Amino acid sequence: MGRLCERCAELLQDFINFVKRMSSSFVEQIKECAATLTECCCLQRGSKVKQLYEPVLQRHEKQAAQEFLNHMETGLNESSVGKESLEALMILAFSENADLQHSAALYYLHISQHMNTQLPPEFLEPYHPLLQSGDLEVQQMASLSLVNFLLEGNLNKELVVQMGLLEPILELLESGDSAVQCNSCACIMTLAMSDSNREAIGIAGGILPLLTLAKSYDPRVQQNAVGAILNLTRSERIKSVLCREGALPVLTLLLQSADSEIQYYSCASLGNIAANLEHHKAMLAIGDKFLLRMLVSLMSSSVQKVSSQACLCLNNLASSAEVRVHLLTMDIMPLVLSLLNSSNTDVRQASITLLCTMSHSPGNLDAELCEEMLQNLAVLMQMEKINPVVIIHVSCTIENLCQPENIEIIVRSQCFEELLLSLLDPNHEEESLQYIASCLAELVKYDFTREQLIKRKDKALIRCLVRLAAHLEHKELSYQAATIIRHLAHSGKIATDLNPLMKEVQAYLMNFLSHPELRFQQIGISTLCALSEDPEFAMAISRSRLKDQLEQVRQQTEETHALLKLAISQTDGLNLNE
Repeated sequence: MGRLCERCAELLQDFINFVKRMSSSFVEQIKECAATLTECCCLQRGSKVKQLYEPVLQRHEKQAAQEFLNHMETGLNESSVGKESLEALMILAFSENADLQHSAALYYLHISQHMNTQLPPEFLEPYHPLLQSGDLEVQQMASLSLVNFLLEGNLNKELVVQMGLLEPILELLESGDSAVQCNSCACIMTLAMSDSNREAIGIAGGILPLLTLAKSYDPRVQQNAVGAILNLTRSERIKSVLCREGALPVLTLLLQSADSEIQYYSCASLGNIAANLEHHKAMLAIGDKFLLRMLVSLMSSSVQKVSSQACLCLNNLASSAEVRVHLLTMDIMPLVLSLLNSSNTDVRQASITLLCTMSHSPGNLDAELCEEMLQNLAVLMQMEKINPVVIIHVSCTIENLCQPENIEIIVRSQCFEELLLSLLDPNHEEESLQYIASCLAELVKYDFTREQLIKRKDKALIRCLVRLAAHLEHKELSYQAATIIRHLAHSGKIATDLNPLMKEVQAYLMNFLSHPELRFQQIGISTLCALSEDPEFAMAISRSRLKDQLEQVRQQTEETHALLKLAISQTDGLNLNE
């Protein structure tokens, strides 16, 4: 450790003076106590006081206190966690003298605020008596120092549990002191970030005390208790335990808290629980869908992280068609669309995620609402040009809207233009391109879309589609791009645009025909049939290896057909014999 600053040096000197005063006063306290005892009538029967009285401070404890003091005066700048410190701390921490425990707890609190390295595992042992001390100040300081170590990453979270400290920490949850409750909840919240620790906390019975403290009148205790519950909801088993123990009504009521942190933790916890469909019935049964009303209300929260969490929680619940219908009756769509224009990225991402899920009910969306959605989606795509979360969900939303009555509205919208631009954007990841291509593949099934694309004579788009179709390393993207080409080639009007790319087209079609998946073979054959209507393409195909590959596919198909026919006839024969 480096040289202490002036403030730390003053704190250290105050601590040393405190230990000195404490040590020097022990003997006087013993004498006064002994003198008082000798004055009592029960001791006037010839018994010697020293036979009945055991000194509060044992000799080895006094020696340890002195050694500890010497080490503090000379060794803090060099090493605050050496062997000498540990030996002294063990004696002080396990002492029955509250003042000595107080010194050990104060020492831990001090180093927890200044340590920039890992705390050695053996230094966790003194925490057992300190956390279980009968002195409230010792509990407060010990639990606070443990929180500091955990938050700063000076302690391995799994090691804390392995060393047996979980039980005393959980016992402190039932303390009558709010500071101790607050610290112990913070410890559990941090420990619960580990998968194995979450299970250990559930097995050790930590759920009920946390739910009790989630209803505390102290907002600090509430925050940490609900924060701990949030981390525990990352375990499927613990989520079920929470629901059985009555967490749903508690968390739902906390959505009304005046504290935005408590609202956020509660909303996020409910969102994690709602990720499992099994819990939806119980969640919606609270106060006749009271939870939905609260979440819709929180979407308008001025605290952006609360607003985004409300959207995400509703999104998980809206996986049910019944919930989507109910939300539509609550007129949620205008609110969702307004959040797409939020200044906060998280809110925009959460709202487009919810809109995507809500768009699975196109029958409930009229043409006017569809047009408004597309206008907002276009603006969002312009704001978030390369955000994969936004691009993927926008593409899925538009694909969900691909009903016959909406096609012309979609293709004439700016949204369609943004989709085409996104497909051409080299900055997009392959996953984003896959969803864009999937959306366009759905749109080009319709004559109106094909006509509009053919009129554009967009050579850059054609080149892009051929390049993506050849990209079999990402087979879904390749398949969707090839599907678009197949639909456009069906009219025979893009053969001219494909002629300059004859070799590239033949290469990807060859790969498709030899692909082990039947759907690739089928789309390859279908595309070949469409392109063969063009004389130039037909000539090129007849002179290429594609013809041989087609013959091979034909033979395989005939063999498969013969085998299937034989299998069916034998099966029919068995049925007749029966």
